[in-house]
Amino acid sequence: MSTFSLQKSKVSPPRSEVSPPPPVFLQWRRDGSLPLPPPFLLCFLFYSSPCFFRLLLSLLLFIFPPYSHCNSSAFFGPATPPPRFSLPWPRTPSPTVSQIDRGKNSFMWFGPTPRVNIMNPEQLKEIFSKIYDFRKTGGNPLSKLLATGLVTYDDEKWAKHRKIINPAFHLEKLKNMLPAFHQSCSDMISKWESLVSEEGSIELDVWPYLQNLSSDMISRTAFGSSYEEGRKIFELQRELAELAIKSAQSIYIPGWRFLPTKMNKRMKEIDKEIQASLKGIINKRERAIKGGEARNDDLLGILMESNLKNMGTRRMHPNWQALAREEVLQVFGQNKPDFDGFNRLKVVSMILYEVLRLYPPAIFLTRNVEEETKLGKLCLPAGVQIALPTLLVHHDHELWGDDAQEFKPERFSEGVSKATKGQVSFLPFGWGPRICIGQSFAMMEAKMTLSLILQRFAFELSPSYAHAPCSIITLQPQYGAHIILHNL
Repeated sequence: MSTFSLQKSKVSPPRSEVSPPPPVFLQWRRDGSLPLPPPFLLCFLFYSSPCFFRLLLSLLLFIFPPYSHCNSSAFFGPATPPPRFSLPWPRTPSPTVSQIDRGKNSFMWFGPTPRVNIMNPEQLKEIFSKIYDFRKTGGNPLSKLLATGLVTYDDEKWAKHRKIINPAFHLEKLKNMLPAFHQSCSDMISKWESLVSEEGSIELDVWPYLQNLSSDMISRTAFGSSYEEGRKIFELQRELAELAIKSAQSIYIPGWRFLPTKMNKRMKEIDKEIQASLKGIINKRERAIKGGEARNDDLLGILMESNLKNMGTRRMHPNWQALAREEVLQVFGQNKPDFDGFNRLKVVSMILYEVLRLYPPAIFLTRNVEEETKLGKLCLPAGVQIALPTLLVHHDHELWGDDAQEFKPERFSEGVSKATKGQVSFLPFGWGPRICIGQSFAMMEAKMTLSLILQRFAFELSPSYAHAPCSIITLQPQYGAHIILHNL
């Protein structure tokens, strides 16, 4: 037998041993895509078991083809990790931060997505400035339930909505919201005063109160006379957030949201109820305006006329608390805080800025690169995701000094610009054209709350307090914020 025939016999087994090829609809294409099943099989699966079909199709089309694409791509760096069927949702910020703490710029895989982490202030400035080159990342179905609006819009849609909403957050408009701020804070303070014992002190977890305070303030300022309806919407949103977080922490299977589970049905019910409530409030106000009723000075009224996050993690040293109280009493005495007085609260502003530096609401932000783009000396191909680790930037020793992880409000004694040396390194509200539209609203809310508390109470951390910042949508205290309140 010739050499050729020997080699051939080794390569080609007898015909009887050759397995028949699998059906065409189970064969992977070379480019990583999956051919669709024959129409009759699609129809049979869809009509006989639609939930199972959607689940299976999502699993096949949204997990393995992208993973196959990553393995064939030309990105340099660590190997692509295997497909994951759970969503990493860190209970503390440290796991996420530890993955990207590898220098000013670094590379990693986030599932099947190549991610470049940027900490250089000049490059941060360029990313925040070029909003059409570095776009907001598209959210998954869970995140879209929790946040859809200005924060997620891009291009003309974002520009249009920003233009509509801007007038509602002008300082003159914010002045008109102070009575609503004061009413909400006073209601919370009254509850605390009723809880203080005869000895004049009590241990209290203030975190739930502060969460309710924030939603209460927004309800009053946004919906005015429809305040109670607004509160109901926030209660529903809080329930929806808890369900979404619970879902994100469980085993993640693509398409699971299509199954009629108790949790999925409740999330859809809440979303529909929120949408219906908002439309009802808007339609009610629209009818009133058409009927000749004067426009209210709440946010909804302002928007209709135009178009017809941080006391929980505060660790204040006693001396800074005393300085802040002295300043508040000097500016306001025991009177109601006012807008002009807020501008004179230098120590309080320094404290709030330092809290936002140490514990920013979002520990990192992300942007997408849709076309090949230059970023400084870096050339980023299409498909790359950029991570902007706010927490690491705020704790960077090169930017903030060797005491970057210490609570030192005096670093802001001459303002944010001086503290940052003119660099883009303070990002609690983002930066550039897409900076948070509600930053002045949030700072005024915080100053009102802190001023009223300092007028009536002294406080200290409770021995039962456990310092465990937790990243669940935003940074918050994992085990609450237990403090001891003392009547003044």
